[in-house]
Amino acid sequence: MHTNAADSEVTSLSASSPTRSPRRPAYFVQSPSRDSHDGEKTATSFHSTPVLSPMGSPPHSHSSSSRFSKINGSKRKQHAGDRKFARIEEEGLLHDGDREEKGLPRRCYVLAFVVGFSLLFAFFSLILYAAAKPQKPKILVKSITFEQLKVQAGQDAGGIGTDMITMNATLRMMYRNTGTFFGVHVTSSPIDLSFSQITIGSGTIKKFYQSRKSQRTVIVNMIGDKTPLYGSGSTLVPPPPPAPIPIKSKKKKGPIVIVEPPAPPAPVPMRLNFTVRSHAYVLGKLVHPKFYKRIVCLINFEHKKLNKHIALTNNCTVTSV
Repeated sequence: MHTNAADSEVTSLSASSPTRSPRRPAYFVQSPSRDSHDGEKTATSFHSTPVLSPMGSPPHSHSSSSRFSKINGSKRKQHAGDRKFARIEEEGLLHDGDREEKGLPRRCYVLAFVVGFSLLFAFFSLILYAAAKPQKPKILVKSITFEQLKVQAGQDAGGIGTDMITMNATLRMMYRNTGTFFGVHVTSSPIDLSFSQITIGSGTIKKFYQSRKSQRTVIVNMIGDKTPLYGSGSTLVPPPPPAPIPIKSKKKKGPIVIVEPPAPPAPVPMRLNFTVRSHAYVLGKLVHPKFYKRIVCLINFEHKKLNKHIALTNNCTVTSV
């Protein structure tokens, strides 16, 4: 009976209480939004997502915390990956900067260009010089003419009495420029005419320009005025006219005067010495070949050849110096 009373009490309680569906509580999960691509700070957004526990019972606290920790862990992994990528990219930029710094600077290229151009220009100048140097001018001394040669007594600057010579002569020579692509500027050293190691007359070539592959006749006036001879002028003095020799004739009365011709005087040796200087400016002063010709002529002067041409073609030597 006691048992039945208890069961009836439980039945009555359950019947008397209204049937109510249990209310399912809502929970909110915090999910962080992803970082923006423009590098700004991340903003946390909250999405109210109701999560219903199964069978209407409230979820356990440890499941919620584990899910939140997983989300935070993924975020940290994402940030770590971004930082690693940024670090790799920065290292790559640094390496590129190092490679650029290791390359040659611009001034090295300019210097290399200047050096290369200078070497090329020097090589071209050497070619021009090598081509111009063998094309030497040709000089031919033709003749000399003595218009005057007079010896008379006088005194030198110190008052010493001696023979003095005065002369005037004209020298003719032919100058030919053999250069095929350049002209030459021509001058000379003093042209000395000496006798017994004494310079009795001198002259010089007036400066002139000779174009390529052309020639001209050069005329030089040589003058000597009262040059002391100091006892060496006896051979330069013309011989006196021969004295008449009287001869007795048997047929005619009185002596007959016969003049015998004198013996011809020995030729007077003279020496002509000078240097002809030729300058060619092929490429300005950078390619400037020089041609020096030393000329020595031996002259045998005779008084009977006064005012006559004395040929010197075969009596001169021309050497390059």
